[in-house]
Amino acid sequence: MLAGLWAYRKWGLMGMVLGVLLVLVGVRVLDRIYPPDMGRYHATSAEVRAADGRLMRIFTVEDGLIRRAVTTEEVDPLYLHMLVAYEDKRFYEHGGVDFLALARAAWQAAANGEIVSGASTLTMQTARLLEPRPRTVTSKLVEMFRAWQLERRFTKYEILEIYLTLAPFGGNIEGIKAASDAYFGHDSTRLTPDEAALLVILPQSPTRFRPDRHAARARHARNKVLDRVAGEIGLDPHLRDLALSAPVPARRHRAELMAPHLAARLLRGGLKEAVVTTTDYDLQAELERLVRVRAGAVHRHASAAILVVDNRTRHVLAYVGSAGFGERARLGYVDMVTAVRSPGSTLKPFIYGMAFDRGLAHAETRVRDEERRFGTYAPSNFMDRHYGEISIREALVRSLNVPAVAVLDRLGPVAFTEKMRDHGVTFRLPGEEMPGLAVALGGVGMSLEGLVKLYAGLASDGQVLPLVFDAGQAAVEVPPFGEMLSAATRQTLSNILSSARPPEDRLPDAYQGHARRVAYKTGTSYGFRDAWAVGYDGDYTVGVWVGRADGTPLPGHFGASTAAPILFDVFDRLPAAGTPEWAAAPGDSRSFAALPPALKYFDRPERLMLAGAGSERLAITFPLTGSVVEMPKENMPLSLVAGGGVRPLQWFVDGQPLDTNRWSRHASYALQGEGFYQITVRDAGGQSSSATIRAVAGDALR
Repeated sequence: MLAGLWAYRKWGLMGMVLGVLLVLVGVRVLDRIYPPDMGRYHATSAEVRAADGRLMRIFTVEDGLIRRAVTTEEVDPLYLHMLVAYEDKRFYEHGGVDFLALARAAWQAAANGEIVSGASTLTMQTARLLEPRPRTVTSKLVEMFRAWQLERRFTKYEILEIYLTLAPFGGNIEGIKAASDAYFGHDSTRLTPDEAALLVILPQSPTRFRPDRHAARARHARNKVLDRVAGEIGLDPHLRDLALSAPVPARRHRAELMAPHLAARLLRGGLKEAVVTTTDYDLQAELERLVRVRAGAVHRHASAAILVVDNRTRHVLAYVGSAGFGERARLGYVDMVTAVRSPGSTLKPFIYGMAFDRGLAHAETRVRDEERRFGTYAPSNFMDRHYGEISIREALVRSLNVPAVAVLDRLGPVAFTEKMRDHGVTFRLPGEEMPGLAVALGGVGMSLEGLVKLYAGLASDGQVLPLVFDAGQAAVEVPPFGEMLSAATRQTLSNILSSARPPEDRLPDAYQGHARRVAYKTGTSYGFRDAWAVGYDGDYTVGVWVGRADGTPLPGHFGASTAAPILFDVFDRLPAAGTPEWAAAPGDSRSFAALPPALKYFDRPERLMLAGAGSERLAITFPLTGSVVEMPKENMPLSLVAGGGVRPLQWFVDGQPLDTNRWSRHASYALQGEGFYQITVRDAGGQSSSATIRAVAGDALR
């Protein structure tokens, strides 16, 4: 009988062991098949920060929630001590489920006939936050299993970080970082005892204890935490009393909404988590206020945009896309930094600069400013005022239209725009139209960003480089095509632009303690739709646009009167800059008398008397400008023929001299491939003539 009893117990014991083994194996299998879903934890709000780390913009995640990722190093240790002392005293000891607390809760429930205390550990609460489900016995068992899984996969501090990221704090706020910002207006690295206690209790019932809606209830719950944990965490009695009497927050702080257009742009570009921009927080805030005030003074539907760039690094220091992101009357959601508009006269310096580099003109060259026709095109000056024969320097300072069109006519509008495109400048033309002479007066589409890139190159190294918004972005590679304009030409243009009169609301330099030398150009598009001002000093380039986002005209508002004052207001808010080289003298300081005869007058009579001997004006007779040359193969020789002028002659293609017989009027050049070619010839008297042609493949015209 004893033997039979022993055998029975032996088999029973073996069955129990086998059952335990099967349970353990089953748990392991379930653990492998059903790992914890960490999707909610990884779905955190994207953040945009200024260069100094201050938060400028935060985006919501699913259901409009603000959920900010956090580490334990970003949380005040006082809060962590309070949280563990109040919610889970044995958090650092148990393996996810506190069986002692579970037994105590079961005993109290049986003795009192109702649930007196809970047994949910911080790890179990974290599991519930990861996978929210109804409060049932089955859900509790799942939470226990998930808690065990979390303890196997993460350290205690990592589990705390998951909890601190996902815990609800009322409304659309999740996580302690977002809660501290919303209720206290500061980050979670520094919390007073009353703040820490409120954040401990809020996740238990975020709706009932929300302080901005239920102040008395929130204060009572907070004080309950302080009374329970003060002794355990060693809180000084005086500090505890101060915390008990402290008020709870009466309102939530509004989430930051600075640089909204830049933030949205970064989000569209693939922003996933946090990005530190190159933006100066204080400057951005000041310029956003400035734009609201200035645009409001123009028109209730007017908007404005400002872009500030560091010349050396091309870092964007301020990006204001409109006068009010949420203002429908102004269409404030439209980013006018990237919007394509007519640039008005802002391209004139580059037209003259290209003419300087190609030997077609000099700053002191005399040009006729009078009513003229260029084929069917008859440009006129602002207010229809003309000045007769003046220097190109004065024509640029006064932003006269006729001289600029005359110079572009000599350069060729196609050659000008293609040269600019080659250097990274983006133009937009309507349909399939070829660029015409109206380019000089804003007959192309450009953005404020494009103009600022262009002027930043003029202000520094001659390169048109992409602007840098992300402080972590790798250094911009220098394009292979060299300088947009030569250093001497850039210095000449800067010297001219810096001599333009400042806006009328500015004190004269003599009355300013620290007058700032700014080279700038204004522009106004046709019909007063866009007012522009773009300028630079030794360190910064600033672009300003003012107008209506829907393109409606604003009569009486133009670049010099509306945009330029804002430009100078921006420079007043920038750190003092060193005196740039171009402020002292132009790159080519020859006087009018010292110029060669061909450079003295841009458009005198068709015959020019040189060195006492009569000679026809130098001209390229083949190929004619605008010609399209069919090229059956690469390196096809192209005949070049010049008429008039005084020999010897020097030929150039795209600015590079050709090795030819300089006493002959004929030359040859081997075309290198399809594209545009700028052909120039100069004679012994200093005259020059240019032609722009286009080479196409042999079958392109068939």
